[in-house]
Amino acid sequence: MRSWCIISSTLAFVSAVIAAPASTGVASAPASTPTVPYASDDPNYPLWNETTETTPEPIRGSLGATIIAQQNVELDRQNTDSLAPPTTDNGEVPNFKWPMSLSHNRLATGGWARQQNVNDMPIATELAGVDMRLEAGAIRELHWHSAGEWAYVLKGDLRVSTVTPEGQVYLGDVSAGDLWFFPAGNPHSIQAKNTTAEGAEFLLIFDSGTFSEDNTFLLTDWMAHIPKEVIAKNFQELPPPANIEQDMVVPNDTPLAYTFPFSQVNATQAPGGTYKVADTRTFPAATTICAAEVTVEVGGMRELHWHPTQPEWTYFITGEARITAFASLSNAQTTDFQAGDVAYIPATYGHYIENTGNTTLKFLEIFKSAIFQDISLNQWLALTPPELVKAHLDLDDETISKLSKVKQEVVGPSKSMQ
Repeated sequence: MRSWCIISSTLAFVSAVIAAPASTGVASAPASTPTVPYASDDPNYPLWNETTETTPEPIRGSLGATIIAQQNVELDRQNTDSLAPPTTDNGEVPNFKWPMSLSHNRLATGGWARQQNVNDMPIATELAGVDMRLEAGAIRELHWHSAGEWAYVLKGDLRVSTVTPEGQVYLGDVSAGDLWFFPAGNPHSIQAKNTTAEGAEFLLIFDSGTFSEDNTFLLTDWMAHIPKEVIAKNFQELPPPANIEQDMVVPNDTPLAYTFPFSQVNATQAPGGTYKVADTRTFPAATTICAAEVTVEVGGMRELHWHPTQPEWTYFITGEARITAFASLSNAQTTDFQAGDVAYIPATYGHYIENTGNTTLKFLEIFKSAIFQDISLNQWLALTPPELVKAHLDLDDETISKLSKVKQEVVGPSKSMQ
């Protein structure tokens, strides 16, 4: 069995919290009579991972029993904390994991598309995603949507274009790690360039949980459902302009750029990894969706935090992870994720994202918002008057002094707690 690191601001802080009396919901000085412990001192490491050769069993310590009937061993290996959940899990939290591998794929000449929306994961009410592949030279035909489209290039090079309601034109090239955004209703095109033989793959995010790739407004579909004489009348021959070149619209006359070279933005180094943010402060055109690209070193984690008003749609690019989502009223659930999986954390749910693999974890945090916002548990406690923190958690001055007044964002591995 693999030994996993327990991550915290300091080991002293964890020990102090475990030993501290629990709150009744009303803090006093000294802290009130215990009801439930602040933190469990049970070992709650992941018990295996997808590369473990032993057969997973729903047993943790003295709890559980073996499976003696049918079992999907490969699936159980990917979902450690579902089959043998930590003792800290409690109550019910709606499912917040969706593997794109379970999405029904739509195959077409030159590529494919698979999606996740509220039908796949009912908790994901605000955002939906599409994983799309185009062969070199292939074109996603001219179309538009009822929702805004934000995109992240996973691999390859693409050329995109759009036309605004004012008749302005934008054309831009994007590569792996770059972004684009098209407002709802704006017609656009996507083409994989011939710079690589394999073409391109990209992630599309829509600012509506009910969005379906099948409901896209396609140019050819529209033309097929209009009487031929109406089409002829609409595109009837018009007198040529006096000067064709002078009257041509020059591309990129929009006031805002609809692509963003996110791959060229330097990431901020954190104690346990890196992060960088794209919102309207750096990508003004993307008014309804923003994102953070995060990497977490082996043994590290995205710190305990929550987002004040918007849910988080997370896509895992590389590595393995686990998340515990705290939904208040003692409801909490821990779930495991692999590359290609989607997580959806509702607004205000407390959570972390821990690297439980042997390689760097990389993922996108995506929000239906113009501005990226989060609240760090570490920073909150550090900026709260020490007397209040003492009254709630019964910590000493030395432990409180080690809390960080600056967001860690990504914390590194600590020593293993034996």
